[in-house]
Amino acid sequence: MLPPSLAAPRVSPELRAAIYHFAVFGSTGVASVYFGIWLANRGIGPDEIGILNAAPLIAMLLVNQLVGRIADRMPDWRGMIIVLSLIAGIAPIGLYFLSGFWGILLVWVMSVMPAFALVPVIDAATLRMTQRRGTEFSAVRAWGTVGFMVTTGLSGPLIAWLGDAAFVPIFVAFALLRALLSFQLPQFRAGERERKPSDRGARRLREVLKPWFLLSLLGIAILYATHGVIGAFGALLWHQQGIAEGLIGPLIATMAAAEAAMVFVWSRLKLKVSARHIVIFACLVAAFRWSAMAFSPPVWVLFGLQMLHSITFAMGYLGGIYFLSNWTSEDIAAEAQGFSYVLQQAMSVLVILGMGWLVAAYGPWAWLFVGAFALLGALCVFASLRLQPKSNHPLSSDQIAV
Repeated sequence: MLPPSLAAPRVSPELRAAIYHFAVFGSTGVASVYFGIWLANRGIGPDEIGILNAAPLIAMLLVNQLVGRIADRMPDWRGMIIVLSLIAGIAPIGLYFLSGFWGILLVWVMSVMPAFALVPVIDAATLRMTQRRGTEFSAVRAWGTVGFMVTTGLSGPLIAWLGDAAFVPIFVAFALLRALLSFQLPQFRAGERERKPSDRGARRLREVLKPWFLLSLLGIAILYATHGVIGAFGALLWHQQGIAEGLIGPLIATMAAAEAAMVFVWSRLKLKVSARHIVIFACLVAAFRWSAMAFSPPVWVLFGLQMLHSITFAMGYLGGIYFLSNWTSEDIAAEAQGFSYVLQQAMSVLVILGMGWLVAAYGPWAWLFVGAFALLGALCVFASLRLQPKSNHPLSSDQIAV
């Protein structure tokens, strides 16, 4: 491992973190484009493909809380990120040697589970670093979205040109690149002498695991989960609506571009409002967005609804991550973010499974149930604000100041 003093000394910590975010979500983009097709070409059936995609998520739910706890107790979160990156970088090489359902399942879990588990750690670490240095977390995190956009846009045509056999080398190359770039990450945590006096949040997770806090996390998880429906059923429902296949790709790209745009301009909005009020606003806009899709609107309306992703996902995500940061200290930053991430992923599984039944029963009208669910998320966060005892306010601030 390179000492921090030797790792890109002339490059700012923010830029080094941004480069790593690009690689993390870029690797995800490669898998999302072609993994299912690659499996089908090897005789893996749809039911087994579902298991292969769900298994890493289930494994992550089991270990994520432990990962966050260990990361918080290390001298710096960077160490855990490097370990997880190395595991996720080396494991995919097994795809060259193992075949069949069980072999691929083993390799895929070991490849994707640590890649999922490092996301809340790198998010928490980057946010704390930028707050300490007086820079903008959103400007760093935006490069993750850019990485996803670039790889989803380029890997599909590249694999189509090179052939099916190119998927594994390309995926392995991105996984190894992510592992390599983890070594150039900066030290995220401030030393004990540098710790900000204002870091007055809870130092143990149980200090804030009260009904008002959990209701906010539940609302954030509900909002996050509604967006999983787009990836699972959006293209299918649009195709059934009669949208040309050539327009489905641009519709998805518009969503990602809107998210990136919002994250890049976030600091310029100069918001001085409660993080939870931002989440409530995102939930309400999401309720409108999903409900409008139930009426099978024309393409130009769909593009407008996809642009609302800048609010429903980007603003909701940033509001949620600032809420956690405001109420917890550096001592449990990764653990708290990991706990929220587990709720989001677990809720996503429930929503996607439920949406499968609703689509079969109601077709595009199933979007109305998703809209109602987003409204439930807003009510959870609103209830959190009402239930929070006044005596809790001195613990921290729930205001976003950007």
